[in-house]
Amino acid sequence: MAFSGNFMCTSFKVELMQAVHNFTASTGNTFKLALYDNNASFTAATTAYTSSNEVGNSGTYSAGGGTLTNVTPTSSGTTAFTDFADLSFTSATITAYGALIYNDTAAGDPAVCVLDFGGAKTSTNGTFTIIFPTADSTSAIIRIA
Repeated sequence: MAFSGNFMCTSFKVELMQAVHNFTASTGNTFKLALYDNNASFTAATTAYTSSNEVGNSGTYSAGGGTLTNVTPTSSGTTAFTDFADLSFTSATITAYGALIYNDTAAGDPAVCVLDFGGAKTSTNGTFTIIFPTADSTSAIIRIA
């Protein structure tokens, strides 16, 4: 089964209330982004990182994905939000259809959100870059309204 949309994982919402995740820049948890092929099957019910259907090691990409740089959470109006700095893998030959952001610090590598790229995104011995949206109340990758 292929990727079928972007999801904030339901387990993540519960774990926020249990204080499992800390997004504070420099002192919070370590979050990672792993890339997946078109056989990955993630939904809002996804609960944790898995290596199943993850793209292969290439260039600076290795199993488990890349470490994200957190942007300290803030709010605007009634929406709280956080984001990450763009992430690049160099000298990489990758074909990915989507990604999973997960908490690498917490036990069990709990899932945060599923990202569907809307089709194959590729690099051939080049740079594969994840560009995150603007960190604001209407665009940030993680928003709670």
